Amino acid sequence: MPTDALLDRFLTGLLPLGPVAVWAHGSLGGGDYQEGRSDLDLIAILPRPATARTAWQLGLLHAGLRADPLAGLLHCTYLSPATSADPDQRHLTWAHRQLFKRTVTPVTRRELHSFGRVLYGESPKELLPPVADGELAEFVVRDQRDFWRPTVRRAELWRQDVWVDLGLLTFARATATLREGRLITKRQALDELPALGAPGEVVEDISERRYGDPARPAATQEWTGRRAELTRSYLGPAIDTLVGAYS
Repeated sequence: MPTDALLDRFLTGLLPLGPVAVWAHGSLGGGDYQEGRSDLDLIAILPRPATARTAWQLGLLHAGLRADPLAGLLHCTYLSPATSADPDQRHLTWAHRQLFKRTVTPVTRRELHSFGRVLYGESPKELLPPVADGELAEFVVRDQRDFWRPTVRRAELWRQDVWVDLGLLTFARATATLREGRLITKRQALDELPALGAPGEVVEDISERRYGDPARPAATQEWTGRRAELTRSYLGPAIDTLVGAYS
């Protein structure tokens, strides 16, 4: 399987840095992984906090993988035992073919505890503190209110597949977390959207692109424009209602 081959090459290249653990979360951890379509979301625990030399070594590692057709989908955030417990700590991350820093969100931390896949070393439960239900719910509400609601107003973004997919699927996952205290996969979120009142044409479009024939014709400009308006008209009020109920 190409994914396994890429992960083997990545882990082999990471070994000189002495990793304590490497975990998969997201689709690969939750059993919803679609090769060539899903991101490879990883967390690596290195023995010490990252330095400039560490960043240089990691840049070389990822550059060495760039010829692999799946390499652009591989994202990894690098923590250390000394920094892993702080939810506000920004960690060195490789994603979208570049290095930068970002936090590991409460959702990711809960995913790791619930269904993280151990690729190497110790388990998340041994190295990461658990996420309290209140902390998880607070983050989900804040993410919907402070990130996704303002983003709905940016009309130009919603002509792109990625924003339509992530906007609706993240909303469905947020709803399940706030109502029932559970994390669901993107496929499960897609199944939830019709019951949440999402526009059926858009839900069908997402399903076909994510799980249908990869050789299907590209969408027309007319459809991407209509899809954007349908999505924004639904998502804005839906977020307002959800945030109002759980703030």
